Amino acid sequence: MNTAGHTDAAGLDLIPFRGVRYVPERVGNLAAVTSPPYDVVVRPDGLLHLESADPYNIVRLILPQATTPAARNQQAADTLRDWLAEGILAPDTAPSLYVYEQRDGDILQRGIIGALRLSEAADGVVLPHEDVMPHVVEDRAALMRATSANLEPLLLTYRGDGGERTRGAIAVIERVILREPLLATTTEDDFHHRLWAVTDPAEITEIQSNLATHQALIADGHHRWATNLRLRAEHASPSAWDYGLVLLVDTAHYPLRVRSIHRYLHHLPVADALAAIGDSFRVREVAGPLDDALDALAEAAAESNAFLLAGDGAFHLIDRPSPDLLARTIPNEHPEAWRTLDATVLHSALLDHVWRIPDAPEHIAYIHDTGATVEKAERDGGTAVLMHPVREEVVRELAQQGITMPRKSTSFGPKPATGLVLRGLAY
Repeated sequence: MNTAGHTDAAGLDLIPFRGVRYVPERVGNLAAVTSPPYDVVVRPDGLLHLESADPYNIVRLILPQATTPAARNQQAADTLRDWLAEGILAPDTAPSLYVYEQRDGDILQRGIIGALRLSEAADGVVLPHEDVMPHVVEDRAALMRATSANLEPLLLTYRGDGGERTRGAIAVIERVILREPLLATTTEDDFHHRLWAVTDPAEITEIQSNLATHQALIADGHHRWATNLRLRAEHASPSAWDYGLVLLVDTAHYPLRVRSIHRYLHHLPVADALAAIGDSFRVREVAGPLDDALDALAEAAAESNAFLLAGDGAFHLIDRPSPDLLARTIPNEHPEAWRTLDATVLHSALLDHVWRIPDAPEHIAYIHDTGATVEKAERDGGTAVLMHPVREEVVRELAQQGITMPRKSTSFGPKPATGLVLRGLAY
């Protein structure tokens, strides 16, 4: 494993690696082999769409389809081995850090992809802000064991000096983007993607020295980070398993969007959800279409906890929870910033006490796409619970205090496309 420029500093320790990438001449259209992160591909039609887009779409590795978990993981491992043997995928010749750019209209995100030394939350270097679901960690761990690869990068953010662009990682990024990229493609969501390799030892050292003074927040990929930590514990150190594949974005220069992750309640019709609420929240029907109803949610969320229920052809805004309900259901050992989060109130007050719904996959689905959540509820007869996003500053402040939010509280983006660069753990 390459450790060029390795530092023992207490901050972020990012090292180059030999990226595994699709060979453009073998796949033709790079956009057709990419995918959103595994947990965003939530609907069967989305999975089928990606599988049919190209026989080499990366979804065949991150979400293999077979009759048992063991068979799925073996299928992914066999597919990865075959694609490498056939020259569909190939490792770069030199260890590199990678500058990655995503652009869509006025949205511009640039960051650095590398192998980051893993650390526990107590170390204060990489800060999680959400809890994880053990069954998801086990599922991802089994896949990673089988493939011996980091198949998609986590999205991490850090706060650089917003006024400083002449040195450090941001300076390297701005020099590199003037060069010819390794690849450029536009995915069907209209995002333009470009990737460059950084192989110059001086530039790598400049990036590493700068990052070594920073801590990072996990923006997207809590389950994959927890998976990496589990697998690190299974292997003797030092090894390639001490590091994980990440995209680091300086949000002082390239702010991320923060969106909500919505809940779909499989077995709770909207009428039953509203009946159970009674007078514990104010309940109002608001006019559609969806965008107008979300505007009403945003207005209500500025004053109190608020949620939008859908699934029966209408939109029901619930807000102003009863102080008595909150006093009875919200744990008081956490700071007020945690107790007043919409996700806290949803899980502690509504899901646990009002609706009595266990936080398990057979009862709750977590869906990033707002329209898809509503469509599923209206099609299947359950309840969509739409949420208003949390501000990044709140997320970071809680994480710095060591306080995790309820799982799936936020969706940072844009998320890196899966399939542009992979990391093999065997070389």
